Amino acid sequence: MAKKGASKKSMSTPSDAFTLITDFDVHLFKTGKHYKLYEKLGAHYVDNGTHKGTYFAVWAPNAKAISVIGNFNHWKESVHKLSPRWDESGIWEGLFTDINHGEAYKYAIHSNTGEFLEKSDPFGSLSEEPPRTASIVWETHYEWKDSVWMSDRKKKATAKKPYSIYEVHLGSWRRKQKDDGEFEWLTYPELAEQLVPYVKEMGFTHVEFLPVMEHPFYGSWGYQLTGYFAPTSRYGSPSDFMYLVDCFHREDIGVILDWVPSHFPGDAHGLYKFDGTFLYEHEDPRKGFHPDWKSYIFNYGRNEVRSFLISNAVFWLDRYHIDGLRVDAVASMLYLDYSRKAGEWIPNSYGGNENIEAISFLKEMNEVVYNQFPDAVTIAEESTSWTGVSRPTYLGGLGFGQKWMMGWMHDTLHYFSQDPVYRKYHQNEITFSIVYAFTENFMLPLSHDEVVHGKGSIAGKMPGDEWQKFANLRLLYGYMFTHPGTKLLFMGGEFGQTSEWNHEKSLDWHLLDYGVHQGLQKFVADLNRFYAAEKALYQYQFEHKGFSWIDYSDQENSVIAYQRQADTKEDLIIVICNFTPIVRQHYRIGVPQRGFWKEVLSSDHSKYNGSGVLNDNPVMTSPVKFHGRDYSISLTLPPLGISVWKLEREVSEFDLPA
Repeated sequence: MAKKGASKKSMSTPSDAFTLITDFDVHLFKTGKHYKLYEKLGAHYVDNGTHKGTYFAVWAPNAKAISVIGNFNHWKESVHKLSPRWDESGIWEGLFTDINHGEAYKYAIHSNTGEFLEKSDPFGSLSEEPPRTASIVWETHYEWKDSVWMSDRKKKATAKKPYSIYEVHLGSWRRKQKDDGEFEWLTYPELAEQLVPYVKEMGFTHVEFLPVMEHPFYGSWGYQLTGYFAPTSRYGSPSDFMYLVDCFHREDIGVILDWVPSHFPGDAHGLYKFDGTFLYEHEDPRKGFHPDWKSYIFNYGRNEVRSFLISNAVFWLDRYHIDGLRVDAVASMLYLDYSRKAGEWIPNSYGGNENIEAISFLKEMNEVVYNQFPDAVTIAEESTSWTGVSRPTYLGGLGFGQKWMMGWMHDTLHYFSQDPVYRKYHQNEITFSIVYAFTENFMLPLSHDEVVHGKGSIAGKMPGDEWQKFANLRLLYGYMFTHPGTKLLFMGGEFGQTSEWNHEKSLDWHLLDYGVHQGLQKFVADLNRFYAAEKALYQYQFEHKGFSWIDYSDQENSVIAYQRQADTKEDLIIVICNFTPIVRQHYRIGVPQRGFWKEVLSSDHSKYNGSGVLNDNPVMTSPVKFHGRDYSISLTLPPLGISVWKLEREVSEFDLPA
């Protein structure tokens, strides 16, 4: 994407003649409180009548000399030299009239350590398409058309609402065939044309992208970032990505991004030893190197690094209208001994294993995000029993809006992997989650992590023949969508992808030629709409008063029954799950109200490719006390099925026949 041009004489001006950076900016930066640093550092086009050109500013306090290099000067470091600021901020800057929009560039850095480095811009807004690694001078101009969405988002900031998230890896959701027969990924505009209507049709309220920030290694799925402020150029330009977000918003679908402040790779052009020293990362490998991912850990105690990271969180919400951030690998940030053996980590000042600096950073990041964007959401991928992850910081929590419910995911998938004949011995695995379900604002995730590294697909985890596998899948999703908490489902799960996810190819869309996959897809779409329509499923999804057990102890039949409720008695549903392939006739359930109860959703409906065991007619309550309730109904439980009921009409004793 770089322009090729002859070298020109530098038209730079001294840094004291022009700067975007004020003394107050420097103060905020050095105290870790500059939350819009992207407006100051990086490459910015300037035209104020007096000065015109591209202004560069980069933080490299241990550099001896820095130049901007590119095709415009034949990559010679002697032409476009930056000057250090006079204030000991460590910032180098310069204005050049002959470096234009679209030019590829790097910083040539001579370090005080004697090293010579060529680095991409930490604040670059666009990068060359990998494997090339230069930054690109880029001013993004986009006219947003999502004002209705953004306005409604502000109005409904504190509203209790459903979150049903479709998790997507943009490079492998669907691919297109080229003239030579090979397949390539879709561009951002093509995704807007195909992915947006699909998510809308499926009824998801939000989409979540695996990291879109620039990453040199495609096989990292975006989790090894080098360009924190640049959407990957693999799929198009920054304005193309804005267009994709805009299209989702115009269809009333929110956009959440995976965000990775936990570590970064050691690529030579990236943040690693940026100015020849351990600048963004800890010098001591016991705090600065991640053994699992062979990557480097940010120094959360360095104020300038905190400004960098918090500015990055704000950047996506500000410039790209993103609706939330799912923060990756929070557990690895919280614990100094995460994935380390004795002697491989350094205790904190109190002798404990908590990373005090990272905890402080996460709290501040959440405070800043919710202060500036109270209508956005932050979500923690946190796999331990850390207390208060999704509680406000003023109550001692970390300040996240939601947290992934990893325990629910592990227990549920283990339970469903059991042959139904043995499930009665594992009843506690499917019921235990309610014991702690309201200790956090939990999101129920069936994410990409469960369908990679030899784990197989979600469908592949289900026991039995093909019919039983898909009945189990429908039952699993029905249980998930009626369980307290918000929902997340990785792409392909909605139609029963049978092979493990492969980032190098498209999902197996041809499977939708078959009835079992069509039925599952239709059921997930109906579940999404049912979840969004029933206040009982989301008004108190984080609170005890939204859930009541009817019966969790029928392990002999592998049946559980529970009710979900909202403010009014009309907003109440009853859920019964039969985890065996046996049809259970005349199964009695205690109900809280007298009247006619109607089955409003069944995973065994023939339209979902089920066996069609339904309760077609409303059922009248009997004055038979059951499950601690004054009334009960007798119904038929479908095999490997979930049956959901609502009160169709109340009756009183005066309505009953004499």
